[in-house]
Amino acid sequence: MAAYGLYSHIQSNRRRSIALLVGLFFLVYVLVYAGALAAEGLSVDADVPTLMQLAWIDLLKAAPFATIGTLLWVVIAYYFHQNMIDALTGGREVQRADEPRLYGILENLCISRGIATPKLKIIDSDALNAFATGMNAKQYSITVTTGLLKRLDDAEIESVLGHELTHIRNGDVRMMIVAVIIAGVVSFFVEMVFRLWFYNGLGFRGGRSDDRRGGGAGIAILIAVGLLVVAYVLSFVIRLALSRSREFLADAGSVELTKNPDAMISALRKIEGRGELPRATSAVMEMCIDNPREGFGELFDTHPTVDSRVAALVKFAGGHDSGPIALPPQPDQTAAVGPWSAGPDDRAEAENAPASRSEADDGSTAPGPWSAPSAAPGEPTGVPAAPPEPGPWGSRGN
Repeated sequence: MAAYGLYSHIQSNRRRSIALLVGLFFLVYVLVYAGALAAEGLSVDADVPTLMQLAWIDLLKAAPFATIGTLLWVVIAYYFHQNMIDALTGGREVQRADEPRLYGILENLCISRGIATPKLKIIDSDALNAFATGMNAKQYSITVTTGLLKRLDDAEIESVLGHELTHIRNGDVRMMIVAVIIAGVVSFFVEMVFRLWFYNGLGFRGGRSDDRRGGGAGIAILIAVGLLVVAYVLSFVIRLALSRSREFLADAGSVELTKNPDAMISALRKIEGRGELPRATSAVMEMCIDNPREGFGELFDTHPTVDSRVAALVKFAGGHDSGPIALPPQPDQTAAVGPWSAGPDDRAEAENAPASRSEADDGSTAPGPWSAPSAAPGEPTGVPAAPPEPGPWGSRGN
């Protein structure tokens, strides 16, 4: 029965996500209307109803251009979003020969479900995190960090890959990227409008007053500012809602693929609080399996807490939770240098030195303090050496 409930929940969230994305796209038109209302308030002497009617006419005229501009933004991001993400995170594509362990686990999961194997990418970072990107089957890729490969065992890595594959199967990755794109349009437009207003002093210069405009300019501008703020906040909240509602589904989908809820739980416990990618933007972190960046309360968190995700796996998938996992510190790459130990330069010199300290470049043996003097340059070899001088305690015996 749990499986049927899961599939119905997935369908419900898909419909809800489409509705949210439509509403997010609608925010672009709200922003256009707000900009038109502010422009009319700064240029036309009229009351508020007249200014709002004029702004509506401006919206109808500008709607095609706003739609084309937004679609152009989406098309550019559609083809180049992966390059931008790789540039931010330092991700690099790997093949089977580079990571046979990781590639084999992912390939087995894909074969078991009859889905195409996405590309694999690696980020050189001690953080424990992973995310999926792509807009279609040719673009789908899963990126993991080297820290995750070092700290998780095969079963846990399989669960993480199953989590990201579920995001791909459910269309979450495509939805999130589109939402991020449109939210970027909203943010760009809001920032552009505010910059234009403040650079031009909001038009309240040169003795222009509300009396000359029918008393509606100030109210119209306040309404426009309010619409801009509401649109920006809603775009942010909707983007968070798209991310949070899907993490539970991806966890459940991973268990469905691997049949191992305990591995998913232990993977989440190990990743918990250790997934910060310093070079990644907030939009990239929202696509990760865990986002350690916290907002002002749970309302602004892009992911549900690990405790709530683990509780859902325990309740609905029959997993077992042993609580937070303390990982040992990463081994230091360089040994500590003591007061009598060789420094880096000395170690490098020792590595490049000959096998024997007394071995010279020409293969001869360097004389020691008690060794016989070597022949002078040009002196014929094979000539018997002169008998040694008697020491203070007599001659040396043979």
